[in-house]
Amino acid sequence: MNNSGVQRIIPIALVLIVIVIAVAALFSVGRSIFGSGDTEEVVNTGQEALLNTSLDRSVRLTVRGSIVADEDFHSYTITATPTSRTLTTYQGYLDNQVDQVQLPNNNRSYEQFIYALDRASMMEASELDGESNDVRGICATGRVYEYEVLQASNVIKKLWTTSCKQVKGSQKADNRRLSELFRVQIPEVNKTTRKVGL
Repeated sequence: MNNSGVQRIIPIALVLIVIVIAVAALFSVGRSIFGSGDTEEVVNTGQEALLNTSLDRSVRLTVRGSIVADEDFHSYTITATPTSRTLTTYQGYLDNQVDQVQLPNNNRSYEQFIYALDRASMMEASELDGESNDVRGICATGRVYEYEVLQASNVIKKLWTTSCKQVKGSQKADNRRLSELFRVQIPEVNKTTRKVGL
């Protein structure tokens, strides 16, 4: 074998080895600086809170009617907790209580309800920021629907939508399906809400 041929191959092989090591080192440094490239699952705090069945948790639907004279303005809330279900109707912008239906609840019933809400995508959207999240005066001739997950009296996440086609809000789920899930938690809900025109 020719000695000069081997002498030419050895430097080329060493250069190739050094290049491979350098590329591997650069790749390793890049991963440590910019992350591993693995996509971490984003935690949806609203969904996480929705599925919590602790006694201090609750979910609430608020429905506001058309923007009219104070005497003619009406709204209602349906609130469910692991121990209770409450429908409250209001008159006027200062929320003067007209009627209230209070019913007991149990943990298993509440769990089924919140999982149904989750499957209906209640908390899958993101909240809006600033003026985009201001519902004052919007959909003046229709209804506004606010969906909230609470811990004690603190709102963890609130999404909203309207019956007006041009104003959709932050809630992206099927509003009819979601509001009906809340309404069927209260037997004879129509009788109570009809009294305030909602």
